[in-house]
Amino acid sequence: MREQGVRQKPRAGRNTVNKYEAMIIFPDDHKEEQIENALDVISREVEKLKGTVEGATRLGRKPFAREIKKETNGQYAVIRFEMDGSSVASLRNALKFSEDIFRIEIYRAVEAAPAAAAADAE
Repeated sequence: MREQGVRQKPRAGRNTVNKYEAMIIFPDDHKEEQIENALDVISREVEKLKGTVEGATRLGRKPFAREIKKETNGQYAVIRFEMDGSSVASLRNALKFSEDIFRIEIYRAVEAAPAAAAADAE
């Protein structure tokens, strides 16, 4: 029996590919071309780690709730991708020191509930 709160390692041969989303904040002073180039770099890095990019959505300029590193606004984007869970830390480390990225947060994508999906279809 598994103890509560203890994570088990995936079994050999078990498919561990998960869907993820990365919320990326770019510096507010970045131009469209710089943001597109940075999104391409992130996509290539995902593919280099044997992941597949499903899509990217630009959310535009948004204000921060509070000042961060003397900045008050940022350019937001979300990238959806599938990747082996063991490669997420490598992706985060590869992007950590990029000057084009102000902040990045990678989290596992939540599947829509069947009832919510059916309501959206109507």
